[in-house]
Amino acid sequence: QVQLAESGGGSVQAGGSLRLSCAASGYVYSSGCMAWYRQAPGKEREGVAAIYRGGGVAYYADSVKGRFTISRDNAKNTMYLQMNSLKSEDTAMYYCAADPRECGTWLGNLRAANFAYWGQGTQVTVSS
Repeated sequence: QVQLAESGGGSVQAGGSLRLSCAASGYVYSSGCMAWYRQAPGKEREGVAAIYRGGGVAYYADSVKGRFTISRDNAKNTMYLQMNSLKSEDTAMYYCAADPRECGTWLGNLRAANFAYWGQGTQVTVSS
């Protein structure tokens, strides 16, 4: 059974930093594409970033470029999202997603990407 568990969320003031982690179990971790999504209350889910199995970046949302960094450590079965210069509009529940397929054209802008596995989410709250 595949499980993804996010951690590292919390409350921070604007301009601060957080590092999210997504630990995978029951999954051949290195086999495919992984991504971070977020959803704020009353808003649609938004794709934040995606990463190839080898660690190359497949996608960043324009809203986070230059501030967020996605990475993965296949030896530790863990993906990360380093978030710097946080803004109040970054406040959301953050979810990690994984798929056996390598990242490719199916990702699009992540909006309609059908990842096979999802975590339960970790809350990020940024106060101004």
